[in-house]
Amino acid sequence: MGILKALSTSFNSTMADQWKEIYYCDSMPSNVLVMRGKKRTSSKSANKKGNENIITQGSIIAVADGQCMIIVDQDKITTVCTQPGQYEYQESSETSIFNADSIGEGVRSTFQTFKTRLSFGGDAPHDQRVYYFNMKEIMGNKFGTPTPVPFRVVDRNIGLDIDISIRCNGEYTYQITDPLLFYANVCGNVENQFTADQLAGTIKSEFLSALQPAFARISEMGIRYSSLPGHTLELADALNQALAQRWEKTKGITIGKVSINSVTASREDEELIKQAQKTGMLQNPGMAAATLAEAQAAAMKTAAGNSGGSMMGFMNMNMAQQQGSIRAENLYQMHAQTPQMQNPAPAQNVSAQPGANGWTCSCGSQNTGKFCMECGKPKPVADSWTCSCGMQNKGKFCAECGKPKPAAAKIYRCDKCGWTPENPSKPPRFCPECGDVFDANDLIS
Repeated sequence: MGILKALSTSFNSTMADQWKEIYYCDSMPSNVLVMRGKKRTSSKSANKKGNENIITQGSIIAVADGQCMIIVDQDKITTVCTQPGQYEYQESSETSIFNADSIGEGVRSTFQTFKTRLSFGGDAPHDQRVYYFNMKEIMGNKFGTPTPVPFRVVDRNIGLDIDISIRCNGEYTYQITDPLLFYANVCGNVENQFTADQLAGTIKSEFLSALQPAFARISEMGIRYSSLPGHTLELADALNQALAQRWEKTKGITIGKVSINSVTASREDEELIKQAQKTGMLQNPGMAAATLAEAQAAAMKTAAGNSGGSMMGFMNMNMAQQQGSIRAENLYQMHAQTPQMQNPAPAQNVSAQPGANGWTCSCGSQNTGKFCMECGKPKPVADSWTCSCGMQNKGKFCAECGKPKPAAAKIYRCDKCGWTPENPSKPPRFCPECGDVFDANDLIS
């Protein structure tokens, strides 16, 4: 009975899998990342008894926009396609009588399939599946920092460099960019579909853990925490750098866009920054003089209303002024002696020359102090040089990384006839004009 049942099962399954199929994927919902392909069958179709895990040779595979299709044969990816359209699959190990060049060849291949399945008790010894990946951006992923995240605040104009804690919330998108990595390391063989909800917990925790190193890169760029909503592109790049190993190189996904709804610091940190900015503002003699003059005016009003008489109040005020070492007029004199930039020329015509009234930073901002008011870069000096790390230096070694100052290129010119080689730093052995040997006497710089 077992042999007869195997014969019957082998024959029926072999004949049922002779039909070619059409595999397709419906429009994927926004929360579906991977979906298994379906066979298209109508109510009138005779192809309803074939094995779900067999793709007959010559079958049609349809791929829609925003999808990536892979075919897995014996747990090995054999075909990948991201271009929309319909494709005929000819690499299947399951042949069809309808796909043979001749009837005789079709019968032979079908009989061979029957013998193979009979040796396995009537089952097909192959497993073939079609999977579709959603290549569009997965949107609506909300995030919020449950605890404050460290953020470094740098303001080189006033010499401010402190660490504060901020809270932020917003949304981000991510996208599958490498379906092969995603299949191998995340979803694997999916019975029906793999949704974003199954990955949400891991994605969110790894995203939040990458915020701190991303904020560190943002602060190094001189971007303040209050300006983060206007620098979402830079934040997305910083997050991708922080998540490159865990996401891009392991899961095959990358951050798309990041939008920030709000960023807040603690009241103590905000007061600390405001006080530091106010103190830094008073480094300008003119601002300090104006502040002192305002305080003196307020003191005069108070003295005029003194309960012991206005004369007594003004006497006390004068005594207090005598105790101070700096007067408003002294500060105004210091401010007048400070070089000011009058009628600055256009940015492309202004250079950072020592002794000039003003200088233009590489970011385009006009400045008068030693640091750029926009990006915080130091004012270049006449004999300065820029290291490969980006630091501007004046001495023989970089103050940031310690690299030595690059040596100037040597320039040669023949001392006999004045001939200059095409590459002045690499002259030939002999001058082609007069035949003189190039040596140290021909070195002009």
